[in-house]
Amino acid sequence: MLIMKYLVLIIGILFIQQVSAQTANNRIDFGNDTLADVTVHAFMLNNKWKEAPAAVAIINHSDIEKTAPTSLLPAINSVAGVRMEERSPGSYRLSIRGSTLRSPFGVRNVKVYWNNIPITDGGGNTYLNLIDVSQINSMEIIKGPSSSVYGAGTGGVLLMNSLPNFSNEAQHHVTAGITAGSYGLMAENTGYTYQSKQFASTLQQSHLQSNSYRQQSAVRRDTYNWVGKWQTNSQTFDVLAYYTNMYYQTPGGLTLAEMLKNPTSARPPSGNIPGAVQQKSAIYDKTGLVGVHHTWKISSAFSNEATVMLNHNAITNPFLTKYENRDETNTGLSEQFIYRLQKKQFNVTWINGGEWLYNHSRIDDYYNLNGVAGPVQFKDNLFANQWYLFSQLQIKLYKLIFSAGLSYNNQLLSYRRLTDTTMLHDLRTQSQQVITPRFSVSYAINSSITWYGIAAKGFSPPTLAEFFPQDRIFHSELKPEYGWNLETGFKGSLLNNALQFDVAAYRFQLQNAIVMRINAQGQQYFVNAGGAMEKGVEVTAHYKILQQPFKLIKKLSVWGSYSYQPYHFYNYKQGNTDYSGNGVTGVPKNNFSGRIDVHTRNAYYLHIMLFATSAIPLNDANSVFANSYQNLQLKMGKNFQWGKWQLNAFVGADNLLNQQYSLGNDINAAGGRYYNPAPLRNFYIGCQLQL
Repeated sequence: MLIMKYLVLIIGILFIQQVSAQTANNRIDFGNDTLADVTVHAFMLNNKWKEAPAAVAIINHSDIEKTAPTSLLPAINSVAGVRMEERSPGSYRLSIRGSTLRSPFGVRNVKVYWNNIPITDGGGNTYLNLIDVSQINSMEIIKGPSSSVYGAGTGGVLLMNSLPNFSNEAQHHVTAGITAGSYGLMAENTGYTYQSKQFASTLQQSHLQSNSYRQQSAVRRDTYNWVGKWQTNSQTFDVLAYYTNMYYQTPGGLTLAEMLKNPTSARPPSGNIPGAVQQKSAIYDKTGLVGVHHTWKISSAFSNEATVMLNHNAITNPFLTKYENRDETNTGLSEQFIYRLQKKQFNVTWINGGEWLYNHSRIDDYYNLNGVAGPVQFKDNLFANQWYLFSQLQIKLYKLIFSAGLSYNNQLLSYRRLTDTTMLHDLRTQSQQVITPRFSVSYAINSSITWYGIAAKGFSPPTLAEFFPQDRIFHSELKPEYGWNLETGFKGSLLNNALQFDVAAYRFQLQNAIVMRINAQGQQYFVNAGGAMEKGVEVTAHYKILQQPFKLIKKLSVWGSYSYQPYHFYNYKQGNTDYSGNGVTGVPKNNFSGRIDVHTRNAYYLHIMLFATSAIPLNDANSVFANSYQNLQLKMGKNFQWGKWQLNAFVGADNLLNQQYSLGNDINAAGGRYYNPAPLRNFYIGCQLQL
């Protein structure tokens, strides 16, 4: 409450300054850095960022370019309340407002769309590591329960965009880039873009490889991506197609003693469990996806949007205790009918539709004999269906925007063990069919500041990986998480647009929390265990200190974000042990990220970034914490231009303070193997060419 009082006081002081400065004539132009006029696509309402009645953050192309060109992690971690972790190169976790509890690995409880095409499968999993940085132009992150348009989910939504723009005149562009760095890092990408009035297309190829910091942590990824876009007088077709062939080794977690002794080592043998090097633990993933998004403007008031997606994953995973072959087929369909009435001071948008996602997984498990498949353990067939129907209404009247929506959600999973001849019928489980409402409102206090409020119910069924975890038991007893999120915030600009800000406070009471357990064999499984009280505050600010085109320093700005997350368990018991009141596992109370951007008149630039995290509880008992750490990064370079040729040459560094920390901790890990050490101080150099 003390923090909230200070925030209200700060906003009040800045508000008074803004009102007194409204008549000033000298306005600072943010150029590409301003969000004031950016249209966000969250909830399909196409509002200006400042007006949108939603907690949504924008990561534009310039934000991505200010970080290392080999990972989305620094750009995503710059958003308040969002945390992306890398347990080892190629193995990512993404949590929005503390959803790490559900994600010991992978991306769960976060819905992901790419060019309006769902890449989250019917089982609730997203392979975000298959995407190269060069393929993404911008991102929107919706925080908290996103009922209605996006169906079930309590974590949030990630919207990625890579669509090229149309052009009145035919244009051709070629890009090529290369980066090399520490630990055998080598990355390259090439691309060709064509733009015209009715057709735009981008074809890209990229390659990434690294020996990495630890034993058994090498990575290699090849991606091929095509985005096409056609338009007629009334229709638009967007096509996304990609193929990724990825291989990355999985070194496993270390104990604190092992990390302090040799942080570069892979998990050693322990008891009757062999080590990661001996078992050649790794993941081989070959994935292809094709998706089409169609927009039809039927009349001035009515339009229709439809999407179809098909993808296939072939995964081989030699692990410590098994050798897994996984074959997945995913299908997705969605349709939305949209009515828009636009008057001078009165607008209405009414959207009705639904989405269906289907996953079929054939999973064959064998004994792992030093990296070679041995005798069969199990062979299983799994099927997952998720679908929802929704309706959403938005009314804009003068300075007020009101939005109300709801979705009707359903999930059905079935399982058959092919190696069990006594199993004559599929085992099935169906989540309780739930209606989840969402209400939001925003009000423009003046031309620069907007207030918004949200009340939304979140509902998140277990993913397929939670129903059918490493212990290979079908946990049909698992129940969905749910809870109400209440939120309020201010966003806009002050000081003649020199300061841009976003402040939010929320309260989410999660019930039936899904948490991970470890059995005697060291295998993961999940249970419902009480609830979590998730109250938090998020602050983001960008201040343009200087913009002087004719001086040596052309642009100077500072940017920062802070999140305060004192989450705790309630009614949370494991056997006879009561963990109520303990901090939620894997969630640090304090996260800060900041950046200084300097641009000179002769096209030099410098970006200095700091990411700081407080101590992180590693188990439900809160008896072990990961130490706080500060990661200082730097990127500097120069832009050259010769006619139509443009060259960006750069150098960069990560972990300049040379701190030893774990970027992706294994929470509630067996035997105290919580730690996955991140690289010490490392460097990279590269260039990007465009014609």
